[in-house]
Amino acid sequence: MKQVLQELGTGRTLLADVPEPATPAGSLRILTRRSLISAGTERMLVEFGRSGWLERARQQPERVRQVIGKARTDGIAATLEAVSSKLAETLPLGYCNVGEVDSAVRATGFASGERVVSNGPHAEVVAVPVNLCARIPDRVSDDAAAFAVPGAIALQGLRLAQPTIGESFAVTGLGLIGLMAVQLLRANGCRVLGIDPDPGRAALARLFGAETVDLGGGADPIAAAEEFTRGRGMDAVLISASTTSDEPLSQAARMCRKRGRIVLVGVAGLKLNRAEFYEKELSFQVSCSYGPGRYDPEYEQGGRDYPFGLVRWTGQRNFEAVLELLAAGTLNVQPLITHRFTLSEAQRAYDLLADGGEPQLGILIEYPRRGPGQQAQSTIQLPETHGRTAVRQPVVSVIGAGNYAARVLVPGLMRGGARLLGIASRSGVTAARLGRKFGFEEVSTDPNALINDARANAVVIATRHDTHAAFVALALGAAKHVLVEKPLAISAAQIDAIESAWRQAPDGRRPLLMVGFNRRFAPQTLRMKALLGPLAGPKTLIVTVNAGALPAGHWTHDADVGGGRIIGEGCHFIDLLRFLAGAPIEHWDLATAGAGREDHDIVTIILKFADGSIGTLHYLANGNAAFPKERVEAFCGGRVLQLDNFRTLRGYGFPGFRSMRLWRQDKGQSACVAAFLAAVREGGSAPIPFHELLEVSRITVAVGEAARSGRRNECSS
Repeated sequence: MKQVLQELGTGRTLLADVPEPATPAGSLRILTRRSLISAGTERMLVEFGRSGWLERARQQPERVRQVIGKARTDGIAATLEAVSSKLAETLPLGYCNVGEVDSAVRATGFASGERVVSNGPHAEVVAVPVNLCARIPDRVSDDAAAFAVPGAIALQGLRLAQPTIGESFAVTGLGLIGLMAVQLLRANGCRVLGIDPDPGRAALARLFGAETVDLGGGADPIAAAEEFTRGRGMDAVLISASTTSDEPLSQAARMCRKRGRIVLVGVAGLKLNRAEFYEKELSFQVSCSYGPGRYDPEYEQGGRDYPFGLVRWTGQRNFEAVLELLAAGTLNVQPLITHRFTLSEAQRAYDLLADGGEPQLGILIEYPRRGPGQQAQSTIQLPETHGRTAVRQPVVSVIGAGNYAARVLVPGLMRGGARLLGIASRSGVTAARLGRKFGFEEVSTDPNALINDARANAVVIATRHDTHAAFVALALGAAKHVLVEKPLAISAAQIDAIESAWRQAPDGRRPLLMVGFNRRFAPQTLRMKALLGPLAGPKTLIVTVNAGALPAGHWTHDADVGGGRIIGEGCHFIDLLRFLAGAPIEHWDLATAGAGREDHDIVTIILKFADGSIGTLHYLANGNAAFPKERVEAFCGGRVLQLDNFRTLRGYGFPGFRSMRLWRQDKGQSACVAAFLAAVREGGSAPIPFHELLEVSRITVAVGEAARSGRRNECSS
C-alpha cells in the first residue's frame, strides 16, 4: 500500500510502498477514503525537518543538553551514532483520517462497511484502536468528516475555557482549529474577536460571525479588545496560533479582565510575565489534544474507556460531538477546504505546505476506492540484493524494527555476512525503512509468516518484552535458530514453555537459542574474566547501574508488557555477574528502597554463587545522568578491577596490567551478534549455554516479581 512519510533528517516527504499494518486486538482495520493535512502541526514537522542543525538546536534546547550529557558519559562516537540513527528515521504523517471499516478485531460497536473517522495517518489502510474512532452520521460527507479531529481539538480547548452565553472571547490564530473554535463559540452564544495577520482568514472568521483584528495592517489587538469589550476586558482567550513567540500569551493576559481564562490549544512561547497574571488572578491552562484519554495507553491501546458518568467528554466522545455538529449544520467546514490532491500527488501537497507562498487551510487527500474484504498485503517484496546463498550461511529474518534493531542488530547481521531475508514490524513503516536501507528481500507486518518461511534458518526477535516468549517458542517449533533481545521471558510460565519447545527437538538437532546478553561479550568484560581466572578464592563482584528514572506510565513498568525494569533490563547485569563469577547462582537476596513505590526500580540484589563468590547489583533510578551509567568492580586475591561505562578498565595489584581504555564505548553488542552467527554457520554449541540462560532468566523473574510485591530478604536456589 501507499503511505505518506517524512524523513526526519531532511524533512523530505515520501510516498512510500509499505506493507499494510497489522491489526491488534481492540482495533479497526480501515480502508481510507479521505485524510486532511493539518496545516499547523504538519507544517511545523516539515519545517523542522528542513531546518539546519543550529535551528533545530535552538528549537529543542533540552535535546541538546541530552546529547551533551550522553557525549560526556558514553563518548562522542557513540553519541554521534545515536543522533545519526535518530535522524535517519521516517515518520508517518497525518492524524485526520476518514475511511470504511474493513474488519474489527475483537472491537465492539463497529461493523464492516461503516464509515468512521479516526486519528489514523495518511495511508491507504490504517489500523486504529477503537477508542480513537467514531462512526460518521449519514448526513456528513467524507470531506466534512475529515475535519472532525481538529474540530475535537478546538472543542476540548473550549471545554476547558467553559464559555457561557454572552461572554466575550478572543481567538488568537485563525487556522483550521481557530476558525472552528470561532464557530463553536458562536454556537455557545459568545461574542468573538478573531486575531490573525492573514486577511483571508480574518474574512472567514467574519463569515462565521466574529469581529476581527487586522494584525497584518498594523492594528493593535489590545486596543481592539478594549473597544470590543467596552473597556471590561475579555472573559477568555483561546490561543490556537503556532509560534515560538511569547507575545500571544502576553497579549492574552493584557486583554483579559480580572480572573479571566486563557487556554492554549496551539503552540506558543511560555515565558509568563508574573505581574500580568498576578494582578488579574488569571487562569492559564494548556489543552491536551482531543480530550481525556489522549496519551493514556490504557485508553488508547488498551481500549479501556472512562466511565461515562465520571468523564463525560473523552477524545472519542469529542469526535462524536463534532460529527453531530457537522450533521446539524452548526459547523460549516466547506469554506475551509482550499486544496484537493489525490494520494499520488501527496508530495505536491506538502511542497505547497512548506513553500507557504499560496494561502492554504484545509488540504484534502483523496484515495482510490478499495472493496472491503480485499486480501491484505501484509508482505511486500524488495529488489533482491543478495548473491547465491553460501553453504551454512545464516539466512535471517528479523521480527521488530525499533531503534535497537536499527542501530545494533541489523548492522551486526549485515557485517557478519548473514543473508537478510525478511523484516517485520507492526505498522510496517519502520520495517520498510530498514528493509530498503540494509537490503532485506521482503518487508512484512506478519511475523508468523517470516518465522515459518522455510528459506530462513535463523530468527532475530527484537520486539516488546511481552511478545518475546511466544515468538521464541514459535521459532524453536519451526526449527529455527533464535537470537532474542533481553529478556528471554517475563514470567516463569513463559520460561517453562520455552524450555519445553527447545527440548522437544531431538538431541543433536536442537536449534540454538541465545539471549542478547551482550555485556558478557564486551572486550573489557572478557579481559576481566581472563584476569580473574587464575586467582584463587571467592570473588566479590559489584555492579552499579545508574539507570535513571522513567515516567511512571512507561511501558517497561507495566508488569504485563515490559515486566518491570528488573526483568526488562536488570537481567543484563545478573547475567554479567553470573559470567564473571563462573559458577551457578545458589541464593539471592533483595532489598528495595522506599515503601509503596510503584515502579520498583531502586533495588539492591545480592547473589551467592556455588564457589562462595558474592555478586551485588545496585540498580538505581535516583541518580544523576552526569555519573557513568554502568560501573563494574571485582575484588579477589588482593587485587581489584574497576570498569567504568565500558570505556575504561583499571587494574589494581595486577602485574603487567594497569588499564585498558577504548576510544569509544563497547558493550559487546556487535560481538554478541557475531558469536550467534558464527555458531549458526559452524554448527557449534550455543555461545551461552542453554542451562545458564534458564538459570539467569528464572532468577531474574523471581527477583523482579519479589521487587514488585515488596517482599525482601527472599532467597531461592
